[in-house]
This record gives sequence, C-alpha cells and structure tokens, in this order.
Amino acid sequence: MIKKNKIKRVIILGSNSFIANSVIKYLKLEKIKVIQISRKQINFHNKDSIKKIKHLVKNDDIVFLAAAKAPVKNISMFNYNMKIVENIVESLSNINIKRFIYLSSDAVYKDSTKLINENSSCEPESLHGLMHLTREKYLESFYTNKICIVRPTLVYGERDPHNGYGPNMFLRKVFKNQNIMLFGKGEEMRDHVYIEDVGKIISFLILNNLKGKFNITSGHLLSFKQIALMMKKIINPDINVGYKKRNGPMPHNGYRAFNNKKILENFKGFKFKKVNQWLSELWKINILKLSLLI
Repeated sequence: MIKKNKIKRVIILGSNSFIANSVIKYLKLEKIKVIQISRKQINFHNKDSIKKIKHLVKNDDIVFLAAAKAPVKNISMFNYNMKIVENIVESLSNINIKRFIYLSSDAVYKDSTKLINENSSCEPESLHGLMHLTREKYLESFYTNKICIVRPTLVYGERDPHNGYGPNMFLRKVFKNQNIMLFGKGEEMRDHVYIEDVGKIISFLILNNLKGKFNITSGHLLSFKQIALMMKKIINPDINVGYKKRNGPMPHNGYRAFNNKKILENFKGFKFKKVNQWLSELWKINILKLSLLI
C-alpha cells in the first residue's frame, strides 16, 4: 500500500449513496481526509454546480464520482445523468487532479454464457448499462491516464436504500413476517457482492493509486430461490416462498457469472463475504438493532 501522505484529499461526489458511505468509512479508518459532497449540498445537474465544485477541488485531489439517478428507465433519465458528468468535467477543468474514480456497473457488459471479465464485450442490454458505458467513455476521453472505473455486480447489505429484488428486499419481507414471491421459479443465477466488501475494495484502489477497470464481484453464483430459502431457514422459518408468473423474458437469460481474478491478484488474501454468512451474522445481533439495520 502506498504511503498515506501521498494522498492529500479524496473528494466524494454523491457522498450519500449506499456505496459511497461504505467507501468513506474505510478511507477514514486509514486517516484520509475526505470531503463529502452530496446532491443536497450541490445539485450536480444544475449549471451553477460547476462554480461550486471548482471552488472545492484542489490540485492533487482524488475525485470519486458516485452520483447518478438510477436505475435509468428512459431517455430523460439518461440525459439527466450525462449532464451531471458534463458539469463535473467542466468544473474540474484547469485543476490537476491526481486520480478520477468512477462508480459504474456490471450492466455495461453483454450477456454471455462464459465468465465475464474486464476484457469482455461491453454491449449493454439496457438504458441503464448504456448510460454507464457512455459516462465511462466520456470520462476516459478527459482522464485517459488518471481514471479508475469500478463495476460492481448486485450489491446487498444493511441500510440499502433501493430495496431491489434479491437479498435486500427478501430480508425486509422476512423480518416483517411477509412471504417472499419469486419471479418464475427464482432460478436465475446471479453474483451478489456485500456492501462492505465493495467499500473495502474501492478504498483499496484509491489508496494504492490504481487505474484501469475493475469488476467488483464475489465470483460466487446463487439463484434467487437459494437466497429466499436461506432467509427462511436462518431468519424466519414461519414465512413461505412462493412463485409468480414473469411479466417478460428472464433477465440475462438466467445466467450472469463473473471472473474476479483481477481484483484478487491486486488485493492479496481478500475473501468475499457470502450471503449465508451475512445472514448468520445478522441473526446473532440484537433483534432491535437488526430492525434499524434493514
């Protein structure tokens, strides 16, 4: 790991995001000075954000962009997110930043029956993925030798604000004594990565001044049915797991597997937390505290 005094400050744009909060936590543990800028403080979409950001960022700062309106569902949201990046790039003109870290998504990749890695084809199947890929290309054109792009898979963990289909939604349901309803047979195989692992890895990439593209993926596949049954077994045996008809085709053809070799080669000895381990640890804590975490 590089000497900490070589990193003066890290500027977090979108500091209230689920992932940014975890990154901030681990940077502060390393005694790094973190400047947190949330959407409430500065609306990155507005033109006046350019001057506001410019006054806050200094030469040799590291900038971590975690701000996005997501998931992108229409062209208006797509354009909104591109405007955010355009304003931020303009605000940083004439400032010699040390590194630019961009929080992207695994949605940039084309579906494949093979393990996806950082060199896999980027042909997004959704507007959300296209937005992230377009942002990546735009930022790379300005920060060619300074950019680090991180692409997490499905992120789960305590205090998740999105309540997305999967571990986060299922946990809230079983805690409230509600049944879990799965699409189809819940057979899709997906990679789920724990929020604290994501925070540790991004902070590690920042501290070690790394650049390039990095997938943040556990390398372990689980079906949604397997996760639901874990919830029932570990958290609340009284709930039932049911099934409902899909409204459309199965996402990603039911299979989305990743190779995490690049992260493990750079982060020696790192071990990703598995969903069943997370659930077992949660259940051991005080039940009142658990209600606050989810």
